[in-house]
Amino acid sequence: MEVRKEDQRDPDEKVVEIEIERLRDFKNHPFKVQADSQMKELQESIKKYGILNPLIVRPRPEGFYEIISGHRRKYAAQQLKYTKVPVIIRYMLEEDAIISMVDANLQRERISPSEKAFAYKMKYDVLKRKAGRRKCSQVDYLTGKKSVEVISEECGDSPKQVQRYLKLTKLIPELLEKVDDEIMGFTIAVELASLTEKNQKTVLDAMESTLGTPNLSQAIRIKKLQENGVFSKEKIEELLSEIKQKDIDRVVFKNEQLYRYFPSYYTAEQMKREILTLLKINMTFE
Repeated sequence: MEVRKEDQRDPDEKVVEIEIERLRDFKNHPFKVQADSQMKELQESIKKYGILNPLIVRPRPEGFYEIISGHRRKYAAQQLKYTKVPVIIRYMLEEDAIISMVDANLQRERISPSEKAFAYKMKYDVLKRKAGRRKCSQVDYLTGKKSVEVISEECGDSPKQVQRYLKLTKLIPELLEKVDDEIMGFTIAVELASLTEKNQKTVLDAMESTLGTPNLSQAIRIKKLQENGVFSKEKIEELLSEIKQKDIDRVVFKNEQLYRYFPSYYTAEQMKREILTLLKINMTFE
């Protein structure tokens, strides 16, 4: 069995139980905790076996404990009316805590582009600050490597892909949500992230008025409009109104058709994510 990073602890560390009310989420935690099918499976597992992997927390001067790893387990335990959870208490500096939190949560099976993007950004900023203390800008003074190269080696994405994720954090929330919901492609979003916030909002308005989503070619052309100083909603709408062959035929379901199979509190976006996940798991073609 593969050992997770959070399980690689000092043999002297002890597992203790702490009241849930004394736990706090990590500040600016980039990973979402959602009441989806995976959360339901986690709750069922906790019902049967309890919390097998203790949460990792660090004490804060204010008297509470900040969660490094285990936000989903805490949420599941709360839903099951637990009052205490098993934890390992670690004394960590702020920067070390951020890196540990990011590394532990990147091991999740399902991570959205926005979660990975902001996780990489938090780790990048820490590495950049550490390097800056030695006046090395973005270079890790211990290894001589740039921060994106360190993240690449530790997290598995290429340095160029890490840079793309970092750029994704410049998207306005409404566009970033479309990436998470797979309405807009990752590479397309990276291109649009070069736009100013005002121009991104203009693109969003044009998308809503035309019911269209730019493809990669259109996204590049939209970026050119900004570079050439001729950016306008009318020009964006004109671009998005171009007929794309793959949009001629679409498969459409009404919400009332889907609610027969999903909880009533699910949003349309949650239903879409669940359907796509099930298709990826179960559909194979030879």
